[in-house]
Amino acid sequence: MDKNFKVRVLVGTMMFAVSIVSLYVFDSIPFKIIFGLFALIAAIELLSFFKKGFSAEKCILVIFEITFLICSTIFVAKTDVSNFWYIILGVPGYDIFAYLFGKMIGGKFFKKSRPFPHISKNKTWEGTFCGLLMAIGMVAILMAARGTSSTDWMYLLCGPLALIGDLYESFLKRRFDVKDSNEILIKNKMFRGIEVLIGGSEGHGGYLDRIDSTAFSTTILLIISFMV
Repeated sequence: MDKNFKVRVLVGTMMFAVSIVSLYVFDSIPFKIIFGLFALIAAIELLSFFKKGFSAEKCILVIFEITFLICSTIFVAKTDVSNFWYIILGVPGYDIFAYLFGKMIGGKFFKKSRPFPHISKNKTWEGTFCGLLMAIGMVAILMAARGTSSTDWMYLLCGPLALIGDLYESFLKRRFDVKDSNEILIKNKMFRGIEVLIGGSEGHGGYLDRIDSTAFSTTILLIISFMV
């Protein structure tokens, strides 16, 4: 088990524990505040990319990503605590299982093929497919167990939306020639301690890398919620 994977598991477990506790304290207000702070720091990380260069295309890509962060914060602020479980199972669920299955069986069935070679070359067909299947399956099971309202069907989209959000951030980082979202900001003394809080040492992660899938997914869910 490589060091990167160990750090991801440790930090992911800690973040999950903090999220669950804060979801059920004071009507989930602490969770919403923490998410808003995550989105703010992610936006600061994003703006730091401009140290790598500026162009009209890059500016548009950043504006879209910041819009996702703002909309996701609005969605989290207005969503009932019971529905957060759909998000937790569908979005981080996809990320976790896509990563795990990609590590375990990636390349064994599709040895010479990658689904997104020009955007995210490490993703495998096996990891992507299994991650989507698990995310959709877990949300469907929870829906069956709880009983559903007329709008709950939209949470079945969490897995596919998480994939698109992850790919968008990968494309954005590729355009800026950035490997990890915090690789510039963590060198700043003001933010170094904050970055390390989530295991974000240089060469590993960052706040935007942690919530990119959630930001895009909840933005689309917010739009759908206004339409139905």
